[in-house]
Parts: sequence; structure tokens; C-alpha cells
Amino acid sequence: MTTIIFETHSTTTDNEQSIATGWLDGALSEVGREQALALGARHRGHIERVIASDLGRARQTVAIAFDGAGVPVTFDARLREWNYGDLNGRPAAEVHGRRLEHLTTPYPGGESLEDVVTRMRAFLRELAPSTGERVLLVGHSATRYALEHLLEGRPLLEVVAAPAPWQPGWTYRLEPPAG
Repeated sequence: MTTIIFETHSTTTDNEQSIATGWLDGALSEVGREQALALGARHRGHIERVIASDLGRARQTVAIAFDGAGVPVTFDARLREWNYGDLNGRPAAEVHGRRLEHLTTPYPGGESLEDVVTRMRAFLRELAPSTGERVLLVGHSATRYALEHLLEGRPLLEVVAAPAPWQPGWTYRLEPPAG
């Protein structure tokens, strides 16, 4: 069994300005840099490796959190945020207010949440064979939605519609495939 600890990237200037960054890189704010240091302090010595989204804000979070820690870090595009397409970088209220419309239908020029789940399913299939490992994933809201759906069996509508207060990490168990 693999233990997955999931953390969202640290706070960005876009978060502070209520912008839905989507597939844009974004940049950590001062608060975000402090959060990244705290994330590293929480997990150093307790994980075997880190896998993070390849978007800039996740890369910055991991670079600050694990600088000099000797923990192997890799980046994977499958851990990216939901691609809001034409709405990447638009006001969060405009984008997030339409999430339920895009569970199965892609945002114009982007993807649906089912598309996110498909890429996360492929990621988890590759991760599953490693057993006994504690892996930290650093991603985005959509990464967590997919983990909740795939590993906890929660319906996508429920996951997206539920309030999601920030917390210092979510823990999941990934069982090796049967057979």
C-alpha cells in the first residue's frame, strides 16, 4: 500500500486577488512562501518522495519547501489544475461559479472535470505498484477532487459542491492493483 499525502500549492498572488489561474503558472505571494516553508517542515523526514504539478506555483512551493532536504522531487503534468481554457486567469467568481456546468462538458478551450479524473486515474495506476511508500503530492483543487473521487469513491458533484476549507494535507491510501 502507498500512502499519499496531498497538499495544495501555497497561496499565490492570483489567489489573493481572486483570480482563477487554471493552467497559467501563477506566482507565490509572501504568505505563500511562508506556507511553503511550513509545508516542508511538516513533511521533511516523513516522506520518501515528492511528486508535484509542473505548473509554476507548485514548482515554487516544492522548491521552497524541500530546498536542500535531499528528498527526490519529480513534476508531472497530470497533477495540474483544471484547465479552464478561455477562462484561465479570469475572476474566480466567474470561473468557479460555472464548475458544476463542466463536470462532463469541457470549459471552452479547456477540459471537463472528467478529463482531470482521467489523467489522475492514469497517474495513480503508475504510482500504485510502489508499496509501503509515503509520497507527497503537491497539486491543485482539481487534483484533490480527483483523489476524493477515485480513492474515496465520492461522486464528483458532491466533491465539487462541498465547501473545501484549507487544511494542512489530506491522507489517502492507494492499494496495489489486485492480481
